[in-house]
Amino acid sequence: MAKFRRRTCITLSLFILFIFSLMMGLKMLRPHKAAFGDPFGLDLLPEIRQQIPHLVKTFDSQKSDRIDSETNVKNLKSVEITMKPSKASEPYPEELPPRNYFLHVFYYSWYGNPQFDGKYIHWNHPILSHWDLRIAKKYPQGKHNPPDDIGSSFYPELGSYSSRDPYVIETHMKQMYSASIGVLALSWYPPDSNDENGEPTDNLVPTILDKAHKYNLKVTFHIEPYKNRDDKNMYQNVRYIIDKYGNHPAFYRYKTKNGSALPLFYVYDSYITTAEKWANLLTSSGSQSIRNSPYDALFIALLVEKKHRYEILRGGFDGIYTYFATNGFTYGSSYENWAKLKFFCDQFDLMFIPSVGPGYIDTSIRPWNTQNTRNRVNGKYYEDALSAALQAHPSIISITSFNEWHEGTQIEKAVPKRISNTVYLDYRPHKPSLYLDLTRKWSEKYSKERATYAFDHQLPVS
Repeated sequence: MAKFRRRTCITLSLFILFIFSLMMGLKMLRPHKAAFGDPFGLDLLPEIRQQIPHLVKTFDSQKSDRIDSETNVKNLKSVEITMKPSKASEPYPEELPPRNYFLHVFYYSWYGNPQFDGKYIHWNHPILSHWDLRIAKKYPQGKHNPPDDIGSSFYPELGSYSSRDPYVIETHMKQMYSASIGVLALSWYPPDSNDENGEPTDNLVPTILDKAHKYNLKVTFHIEPYKNRDDKNMYQNVRYIIDKYGNHPAFYRYKTKNGSALPLFYVYDSYITTAEKWANLLTSSGSQSIRNSPYDALFIALLVEKKHRYEILRGGFDGIYTYFATNGFTYGSSYENWAKLKFFCDQFDLMFIPSVGPGYIDTSIRPWNTQNTRNRVNGKYYEDALSAALQAHPSIISITSFNEWHEGTQIEKAVPKRISNTVYLDYRPHKPSLYLDLTRKWSEKYSKERATYAFDHQLPVS
């Protein structure tokens, strides 16, 4: 009898152990939205993620921005190290404050890679020579060699991506959304035109508008100094932009004091065209006047030197921005001058849009330009710039930049990376989303402060 009881106890113990093991096994197979994240080991198998991107994107849209096939392939094929960030760093939508449509970020769609463009574009940026040959001889020449050697001192979490990749565009919109940015200012060249290191990108605008609209973002245009830019072709190009894109719900319009909702255009390097030519376009008596027409808009000039203030005024512009992320580099980019510039703008009913940035380093393409490097100081430089901008009570704040990687002004996610003779900079000890998180914090602060002094604290009309 005792022997039977002992056998029964052993059998019962084994059965309980089996049930417990079964329950633990089922727990290991929890769904992807379980509280503890991915099943252990999934992120260590990039080759699996690369083989089934269409399945991941179809069934797991919430986590689609976590996949980086290109970077993962590089890691498998080479000895360099790219550290991937924690996957639980993005806030949930319900945790985010609303978009701030008075916070703009400069956005560049000029990057390319072989998968989408047949070749690398911009990541292989040439190393620019100094104008003084004696200095130029001291520095290397040639081009960068992607995917691992790129024209930047930081390395993107998305790898050497293509701006044509819909997944990349959507990931960028998600990042801007997470930062409570309301408007992206898209670097723009006319159709069939491009910068000297790029390719035409106007055909990307419809996709960018569609993806922006999905996240309730707006798109304005940052008109670059294309070849032979003048009052006549500017008129035609503004008409082109408004006719082609102006009816899209993501097209940005700013509500003015008189109640009009007008498009807004940033005009980069506006000072290289004379005030007289700009006046032809931007004053009501000008020979190419766009004023009081269906194509009227707000035109924002770049102020570099102090003397540009009155040229901007004579040219008929509606406001000024400062663009450069290097405090002290120009009169306009120096924080100490922003109160004076705001006073000037108030005197003449101009918009003042200071540009803030997280830092600056362009030595990957201009190795001789170390004097203009501005260390990020783990986010302190960025927060100091934002604080200075808020003190000026600006109409809008612009951020330089979302993804100008060549000049190291990006707030886009970057990751640690090491290759044979280069260690890329990164955001450690903080996570890759540091500058998006700081932007969100200051966006909310700016929104609250702006409401105390601005007449137009409301959403733009789309």
